[in-house]
Amino acid sequence: MKKEYHITGLDCAHCALTLEKYLQKVKGVQYCNVDFTSSRLYLEVDDDNARAILKDIINTTKQVNPDVKLHEHVDDDHNHSHDMHIYDVILYLIGLALGVIHIFVDMAVVWSITILILSVLLLGYRTYIRACLQVVHGKINENTLVTISVVGAILVGQSHEAVMVIALYTLGKMLESRAVNYSRKSISALISSKPEWAVVLRGNEEIKVKPEEVNIGEIIIVRPGEKIALDGIVASGEAMIDNKHLTGESLPITITKNTEVYSGAIVLDSEIRIKVTREYKDSTIARILGMVSNASSKKSKTETVISKFASIYTLIVIALALVTFGITALILKNINVAVYRGLIFLVVSCPCAFAISVPLGYFSGIGVCSKHGILVKGSNYIDAIAKVDTFVFDKTGTITTGDFQVVGVKVLDSKIDEKQLMEIVVAGEKKSKHPLSTAICNYFGDKTKLQVSKYKEIPGMGISYCIDDNEYFVGKSERNDKSTIVIVKKNDKMIGKILLSDTIKTQSAPLMKYLSDSEIETMMLTGDNDGVAMSVAQKVGIVNYKSGLLPENKLKVIEDLKGNNKTVAFVGDGLNDAPALNLADVGISMGVMGTDATIESSDIVIADDNLSRIKDLLLISKKTKRIVIENIIFACGVKFVFLLLGALGITGMLYAVFADVGVTLLAILNSLRVLRYKSKK
Repeated sequence: MKKEYHITGLDCAHCALTLEKYLQKVKGVQYCNVDFTSSRLYLEVDDDNARAILKDIINTTKQVNPDVKLHEHVDDDHNHSHDMHIYDVILYLIGLALGVIHIFVDMAVVWSITILILSVLLLGYRTYIRACLQVVHGKINENTLVTISVVGAILVGQSHEAVMVIALYTLGKMLESRAVNYSRKSISALISSKPEWAVVLRGNEEIKVKPEEVNIGEIIIVRPGEKIALDGIVASGEAMIDNKHLTGESLPITITKNTEVYSGAIVLDSEIRIKVTREYKDSTIARILGMVSNASSKKSKTETVISKFASIYTLIVIALALVTFGITALILKNINVAVYRGLIFLVVSCPCAFAISVPLGYFSGIGVCSKHGILVKGSNYIDAIAKVDTFVFDKTGTITTGDFQVVGVKVLDSKIDEKQLMEIVVAGEKKSKHPLSTAICNYFGDKTKLQVSKYKEIPGMGISYCIDDNEYFVGKSERNDKSTIVIVKKNDKMIGKILLSDTIKTQSAPLMKYLSDSEIETMMLTGDNDGVAMSVAQKVGIVNYKSGLLPENKLKVIEDLKGNNKTVAFVGDGLNDAPALNLADVGISMGVMGTDATIESSDIVIADDNLSRIKDLLLISKKTKRIVIENIIFACGVKFVFLLLGALGITGMLYAVFADVGVTLLAILNSLRVLRYKSKK
């Protein structure tokens, strides 16, 4: 039996990985995948005892993470999670205010202790509950680490430090949760990308219905500016349609009677009627939706350095503290001294340095990225991007601008020059909304004194119009390997050609050189033809490329690369890129050219579409990870020395506190070095 749940309260990829590990152990579960990207739990359980197994799954989820809720219906959770977010913020602010009062206001000891306890409880009650539940289940992680840090600081009289630790940690978690809840909408974004309705012809009546209600063989009507709701064949009419976000084909294509069309494409200039050949569930847009869901469920689950380290460190510290206590008690035969040295051991090993500095390092890295126009949706992606060895790029809108520009003009009539030819062309083109018309007018300007009459748009062909007693035709675009050709005719005689091409971004070639110099492999994928793909690849310096690809083909390429143990980052902007963005170890989307679906499906967004930001992203991520590891090594080294001295009775509690606080402050200062990053031109 297969089952799917919508999950709320899941704030990080590591939490998803932890939950998945426990659910896989539930008796009767054959398959389990916690998809953090789409907030879904996919299950396959034994049919014989399905109800009891599902009940065990819900109970296990509560035990592992009490914040997580499973919903059978997607619509049940939106307001709830929003309310919970406000509720958490209010409790946090109250706890923070009480913490400030405790630190700065002189009062009786009883009141001071009461306010301190209330403060740390309100600031981190979720962390403590998670730590307790996970310890019960034999799991030690950063929640346990922070909890021990807070309790230890209070026991040795460092209450200020306790407040600081839990306030900073919880603030970081809340900010990360907010970013996740705001941006992790890949499935809902794709659903909103589909047409909400279709106009179906039943009898002589036009009826507006949901795409799911249209049957195979029925005729739907699509007017200019509307999305095609279902796959089908053109029954009547001619038009230009924009397939850019479906196939990556940069130029609108002409469709006529009997042409196959796909859902999600946009009709540009004329009404058409389409005979439906597939139900909505089998349509192109539905298949892309399904691929995104499946791709994100196969996505590798990355953990941050601190998530891996915390589970080992805390367990070792507790064990060594007990060993220190035991050995001291046996040798000195003095329980008080043994307890004191054990406590010194715990104080020195108190993980404040890690609990504060490591998350602060990641948050600083995310903040610096944001400052440079790079929006990172979680600290785990900072770690992941630093390990990428293969970058795969979409072409249109990513390596290229996605906008056509005039690259050449050929005058074929000796009686006119280029300026006169273009004045004739612009006189008609300024009335059209076709992308090529816009490009021509943008290049040459749309000011002309020539007066046009009998203007007519010919669907799928071009435009015709008269100037004085002469009839002109502009259009019937041809395509060679490198450019699009618009022909100009006067009274059926060719008088000129205009060459247009999708322009390459100025940052593309330098980025490819940087990646190559950094020994990172590059590849380009596109739905465009092989000639155009080869030309672009050669210009930017990419050796490996694949052309003529549909969304499922791009997905297969990413799967193959990952199957060869490559750590893959995919960079794209179109709806057809959403599945590949989801499957890649790191999905990077363009913020300007990108569709809602690609932006929401990705892990990182380049806000201004500037590809040079990827170089910044790599440098920031590597610097952040290096600083995080430096903090761990430095803190462990210093603590080891003081642990040894404390266990031998050479240092006392004062030195233990100094070692703990001093290491913490130095680690924090080291973490802040990330903020000094400046873009390398």
